[in-house]
Amino acid sequence: MTIKFVHTDDAPKAIGPYSQAVKVDRFIYTSGQIPLDLDGNIVEGGIKEQTHQVFKNLKAVLLEAGASLENVVKATVFLKDMNHFVDVNEIYASYFGDHKPARSAVEVARLPKDVLVEIELVVYI
Repeated sequence: MTIKFVHTDDAPKAIGPYSQAVKVDRFIYTSGQIPLDLDGNIVEGGIKEQTHQVFKNLKAVLLEAGASLENVVKATVFLKDMNHFVDVNEIYASYFGDHKPARSAVEVARLPKDVLVEIELVVYI
């Protein structure tokens, strides 16, 4: 088994003792991405702006690991408020198109930095 820790300067730095992603053989496991810009600030706006920023961050991490959203096999979406599900789902669909990985979506009591959404991915290349 080969393990590689993934880091890119094109996504926000980890805000704790973890990697942006870990590549294990042909699998990539991303850490949950929240809507931070490269300076570590939460993007302005609501759930739509935050969800787009999360995908921007995820795409940058995947690119560094040699993958893309087309390689995603499982996504987990954490929402601060399940009432945002429709908006997040619409944006999520726009990034994946006809590619439909398995997914879970859950409402949680609180997310890091009190953001509205966090998404993590499992990828196979």
